[in-house]
Amino acid sequence: MPYHWTKPPQGADPHIELALWPHRSLPRRGFAAFVLATFILITLPLFPLLGTVVLWGLLPFLLLAVGGIWWALETTYRSARLREVLTLTPESVRLVRTNPRGDVQEWLCNRYWARLRMHPKGGPVPHYLTLAGNGREVEIGAFLSEHERKTLHGELADALRPPAPVAG
Repeated sequence: MPYHWTKPPQGADPHIELALWPHRSLPRRGFAAFVLATFILITLPLFPLLGTVVLWGLLPFLLLAVGGIWWALETTYRSARLREVLTLTPESVRLVRTNPRGDVQEWLCNRYWARLRMHPKGGPVPHYLTLAGNGREVEIGAFLSEHERKTLHGELADALRPPAPVAG
């Protein structure tokens, strides 16, 4: 799943952190292989045209096609630089979203007042997750799949639940 929980070691500051990121179905290595394979397959039909004027007429368009594929895939990689980090401490809930262009959005709320809500319908995506508190409602994990959002909802609800009092 494109998110990861980190819990502190025993005796450390009692906070929990959740990092979320968009899923990447094509790793960088696959990206390079795909562009190279596309270039090779596009140039194969050009070999019989070597030494002719037709080659120079077709070559710019074929290179433009490879460049367009590279640009489109690179644009999706830039949009996948999105990150969300949710930090839970005994007193507060803090969500920091770093957008693809590098601008940062932050939401902070007292943990007691923080409420997790799932909107099965009516949101931009099915089973839309939001955190409400401190007079604002913010989305979390909208880039995750529907199944991942449902799973995350259960995990977040458990994490936001106040700790049981220690009997002593």
